[in-house]
Amino acid sequence: MWLKKKEGLDRINALGQSRTPFLFIISYDQNSIFAQPLDKLEDDIYYKLEDWRNYPVQKRKKPLHFSKYPVDFMHYKKALDTVLEEIRSGNTYLLNLTFKTPIETNYSLKEIFSYARAKFKLYFKDQFICFSPERFVEIEGNTIATFPMKGTIDANIPNAKANILADKKEMAEHVMIVDLMRNDMGIIGSNVNVEKFRYVEKIKAGSKELLQVSSKITATLPSDWRSNIGTLFSQILPAGSITGTPKKSTVEIIERIEDFDREFYTGVFGIFDGKSLRSAVMIRFIEQKAGQLYYKSGGGITIDSDAKSEYEELIDKIYLPF
Repeated sequence: MWLKKKEGLDRINALGQSRTPFLFIISYDQNSIFAQPLDKLEDDIYYKLEDWRNYPVQKRKKPLHFSKYPVDFMHYKKALDTVLEEIRSGNTYLLNLTFKTPIETNYSLKEIFSYARAKFKLYFKDQFICFSPERFVEIEGNTIATFPMKGTIDANIPNAKANILADKKEMAEHVMIVDLMRNDMGIIGSNVNVEKFRYVEKIKAGSKELLQVSSKITATLPSDWRSNIGTLFSQILPAGSITGTPKKSTVEIIERIEDFDREFYTGVFGIFDGKSLRSAVMIRFIEQKAGQLYYKSGGGITIDSDAKSEYEELIDKIYLPF
């Protein structure tokens, strides 16, 4: 079912070349890849990419009980301080630091998936789900677009939109990711253009509403891109918004500092419909192992990061969007 990197990328290329509609899932390290034609998809795999979906909409029928048990602050601060040391040494300028949090709820993974409100959702065989607000890339015609998302604030804070757009730390973080994604688009395409810079969208985060800041970057792909989808993805993964910059050294630091395996968390999933492609970054992610549910979350760290604020952001991102 799961293919190793080369075999998986080759399968994605072959399905695209034959114009076969298919679902693909690529782990964070690209070492586990799933690619299956939509007409052969098992009945315990569900997806939603905006209006592309394969499941009926359902209404929630029971009250939600939800508890989270995040890493303690001192443990978090120790990891963050290590990241700051790497930044001062010039080895990274922005690093997305993440943790794994045990959670408890009276809802199954399938129920959470069914009721979660998100633009992009995936349920895979009672092993994991994501309900992501973040597109990765979409391709229409020969134009590819990516939508890096960096910057989050509680929408109910007075002047929230103005505050997030004026925040120097958030601005620096966003600019770095836009620069990184412009570079990634230039690897696979031409005519790279930042079409929209730092626009704000509102998302539901459990009982809270959040404002999130995104940008839109486009490029022109070669006309034969459908025969090389796997190759294109391999050149721009992992996503810059969930690693940092510069990407290579930052990924190496993440491997040393984080005390868990991201696996499919912060990987990508998507649909090729035979003509066009949509994909999303697998954030807002829950996995099930040995009957225990774990929620993986994090945020971007820069030289201006405050430990308490970053810790609170980590916890705020552990929610169910009902």
